[in-house]
Amino acid sequence: MRDPTGFSWHADFQNGWDTEALQNAIDKCNNPSDPTGSGITEACSFLTVSNATAASQCKISPQVDEVIDGQMGKLPGCNPLQTGPQDAIVQSGQGCSAIPSDGSESGDYDRNSDRPKVDQLDRSAPDSKTRRYDRQLRLWAASGQSALESSRILVISGTATSTSILKNLVLPGIGHFTILDSLKVTPEDAGNNFFLEGPSSIGKSRAEETVRLLGELNDGVEGKADLRSLKEVLDSDKEWISEFTIVIAHNLEAGLLERLSTLLWEDESYPPLVVVRSAGFLAEVYIQYHEHTVIESHPETAQSLQIDKPFPALLEYAMGLDFENMDVTDHGHVPYVIVLVRLLEEWKKTHSGSPPSTYPEKQEFKKTILAMRKKADEENFEEAEAQAYRVWTPSNVPLEIRDLFKDPKVTSLSPSSPPFFHLVNALAKFTEEQPSHTLPLTSTLPDMKANTESYIHLQKMYKKRAEEEKAIFKSYLQVPVDNDMVDAFIKNSHALKLLRGKKWGTLDADPQALASAIETSPKQLSAHLALTALAAFASKQQPNTPLSPTEEELTAEAQSLLPSGVDLPDDFPAAVGEVVRSPTADLPNTAALLGGIVAQEVIKMITKQYIPINGSCIIDLIETSTGML
Repeated sequence: MRDPTGFSWHADFQNGWDTEALQNAIDKCNNPSDPTGSGITEACSFLTVSNATAASQCKISPQVDEVIDGQMGKLPGCNPLQTGPQDAIVQSGQGCSAIPSDGSESGDYDRNSDRPKVDQLDRSAPDSKTRRYDRQLRLWAASGQSALESSRILVISGTATSTSILKNLVLPGIGHFTILDSLKVTPEDAGNNFFLEGPSSIGKSRAEETVRLLGELNDGVEGKADLRSLKEVLDSDKEWISEFTIVIAHNLEAGLLERLSTLLWEDESYPPLVVVRSAGFLAEVYIQYHEHTVIESHPETAQSLQIDKPFPALLEYAMGLDFENMDVTDHGHVPYVIVLVRLLEEWKKTHSGSPPSTYPEKQEFKKTILAMRKKADEENFEEAEAQAYRVWTPSNVPLEIRDLFKDPKVTSLSPSSPPFFHLVNALAKFTEEQPSHTLPLTSTLPDMKANTESYIHLQKMYKKRAEEEKAIFKSYLQVPVDNDMVDAFIKNSHALKLLRGKKWGTLDADPQALASAIETSPKQLSAHLALTALAAFASKQQPNTPLSPTEEELTAEAQSLLPSGVDLPDDFPAAVGEVVRSPTADLPNTAALLGGIVAQEVIKMITKQYIPINGSCIIDLIETSTGML
């Protein structure tokens, strides 16, 4: 078939099989205890087997005058070879010589009356940006991509780790990055940084060299090298740092890191700071931010279908179906949502208006579901039994969301408050004043066993009700909010997140908190203390002095952080040993892993999607483990 990707569609699976028969055969004709388990097709009761002679006589008269048998040099019709991964584009015009047997133009060929004609199809190809970013658009959609493309990232130092982080941000298409680095490329840099050209880069500006080579990854990203030192910027141009979306700093000297973190903590409008420290096979990542709101947290659990509190149209439809006299095929395709709503309403009539609550009642309810089957293989009722927990799971507002309603920024709104808090305030009023006291309904439905007609009818009911509740929700808003943001908020209202962070260094300034961490996270604390001790030791060294600490010196530094009488964790000797072995080593494999981890967290912060870390993430490549502190 000349398919360059190797992912051709088989025509028999597209058109030849009865879908229900094929699915039943796959699901139920594979019993190792009978002939179906050995692949004996005739033993499968869901399939009718014809002999070869009869099968050869089963033909459909050609509807298009073209060669379809034997060895062909190309696919029939106008189907030129096209390279993926995007979908093929429908072709027409010159070279499309396939003519239907009725003599009409190929562009008018329409086997099914509801199928669009070829010349009516949208032939527009995806633009270059969509093709380039196709996979990530599926993760954070156009809104997330727009946020990335508008971002400006400052990276302090052009180390191997810094460039590895930037690689994973340049490829998905950030808008701009600046590398702030006054140093020249050393032989050590040339040996471990993939974004330097080996010996030919030695002696050149590390910022300019790395920016040049990173820029080759994505011509849509702007890169700039700033040859000033961080000290110079903090002394005379510190406001410049506030122009960026986020700041990333790798292995900064302790004094400069403290000045930088203090500056960025002074004002909530200043960008978050990502602190990255590494030595050999140990590393730590910390994000300093005041507040971070997440609407699209991408939870694993979907919004409630509110089966226990059905809206009027859904209840009316479920109660109006005549299950007893329904055609057996339609009976086997009633969506489980309808089945559960109907049975719950009937249950309540005989149980004082209450859903099943005890284990025996829940088992009895499940038996009632299965008793409705007209055939043993009606999968929609089996699915209803599996989803029965939705009946006795109340569609209440989650506790974490209720806690949000009490947040001071929600209860004391002003016109200048961020949209997130206005939306939460409107949500609180909606859940309090609407009769169901639930979150607004979403039109998103899960997949379920149903025919197309039943599923679409159910979806339309949910969509209509969701639009009605959305209008009510918007009436509670005190300021205008973008409609797309309202939609995203309602869809994710069960999984909103409000994170509040701490200034870098807060943990080390609290001896009691460190002592508590010995009990809860001894391994992670050991790595953190070893890296902190190294930074403290380095800050006391004379400039340009080789860094060669001993285990005793770093142990003393770490011990000084703890309360009197509290011993270091048992894991500390192993951690400090690794730091002493390689205090300045920026290893390529450590840099590569950090590049992925840090870039992932930075993208979460920029897009405000998914949930970023809140605390120190400790990476140990010796034991291949990560953990939070």
